[in-house]
Parts: sequence; structure tokens; C-alpha cells
Amino acid sequence: MCGRFTLTADPEVVARRFGAPPVPGGGSRPRYNIAPTQSVITVTDDGTRRLETMRWGLIPHWAKDPRIGSRLINARAETLAERPAFREALRHRRCLIPADGYYEWTASPEGKGRQPVRILLQTGEPFAFAGLWDEWQPPEGGPPVRTCTIITTAPNELVAKLHDRMPAMLTPEAEALWLDPSITEPERLLPLLAPYPAERMAWYPVSTAVNQPANDVEQLVLPLSVEAQSVQTLGEK
Repeated sequence: MCGRFTLTADPEVVARRFGAPPVPGGGSRPRYNIAPTQSVITVTDDGTRRLETMRWGLIPHWAKDPRIGSRLINARAETLAERPAFREALRHRRCLIPADGYYEWTASPEGKGRQPVRILLQTGEPFAFAGLWDEWQPPEGGPPVRTCTIITTAPNELVAKLHDRMPAMLTPEAEALWLDPSITEPERLLPLLAPYPAERMAWYPVSTAVNQPANDVEQLVLPLSVEAQSVQTLGEK
């Protein structure tokens, strides 16, 4: 499951990282609490890499009701090639979804409620979720709507302490293959969706203010306390 993430890096940094021009109009700002149905930055490649905004929550092009998108914010890697909502997109409409962290919830130390944590690379740099996209035409007319979903996979050793799924975070080497429009065979694509190397990742607890999607401020990504400022990494007790 991936239900909330962050992209706080400067838009120029994101553009350089993914080898594409910035989003037209500069329509990007630091995002500290990206939630389903909101606009997200994606990277596509039809021979030329592009950054563009899409709505998070995939609406298949054949859908009658756009509300299906709220149920398709994630797609399980294990069933992409079989599910009607995803199998064609797996072959022909893949994307990257840039992020620099995501949130997960675990049992609080006091046993009261759920404690949010932010999961990120130890370097703090941007990375990419593997995603799929589609374009839906409203039946009443108007411009088409592009939407996307984040693929999830089995957790690595670090994330398994927090949850039984994690977003499919692509290594830089896998990103080019995932975007390559000449690759359409699931048997070549699905192995790219392996758990990200745990030794490159870290996590730390954050404020429960992240529970509210309306909250989107820098304080959400700060460690809970001075004690939490040394992020927890694989192998720590």
C-alpha cells in the first residue's frame, strides 16, 4: 500500500534527475503530503522524456464511472498482467512517479493509535515509483483526463517491520527499462518491480498531523523529536 508521499525537491532538481524539461508553466511546488485524487508529477517517454501532471487514481480508458479511480490508487505487481484495468497499460502506458519519501503507519510505542513514519532513501534524494497511466474521456465531452496508479510489491527487510507491502521503487538502472516504449513483454517488465535494496533506505517517525490530507506543510517531514533525528536504518534495534 502507498497512500501518501512527498516530493519536496526543487523542480529543477527533479527535472535534471529524470532527464526531462520542467513541468510546463513551472506548475510544481514542494509537496509534503500528496494524497489520492490529487495531481502528481509523472515521467513518460514516447521517444522523448516528459514531466507532466496527472491525477493520482487510475481511471481506465474504458471506464463508465470515473469514481473507479479512487479504488485504483495502487496496483499489485503480482497481478498487473492479468487485471483488465492494468494489463494493457503495463504493455504500453508506463510512467515514473517522482518522490523523495512516502508515509506508512505502524503501531505506536504506547499502544494507542497508529504512528506515521516517513520512509526515504538514506541520501534524501528523489527516486521513482513505478507507475501506470491511462487517459479517460468524459462521456459528456471536455478535455481528456490523464490518471495514474502506483505499483506495489513485497516489502524489503526494512519496510517489512512496518507493513506487508511497499511501493515499487525503481533503481536508476531499472527506470530506463521501465520507460522504454519498445519493451512490451510482461516477462521483461515484471522483474523490475523487485523490493528496493533495504540498505539504501531509512525511516523516522513524524507528526500525526500527516493523517489529514489538507495538511501540506514542511513541518510534516520533520522528525518527531530530537531523539528521532537519527533516522532508523536496517539492523538497528
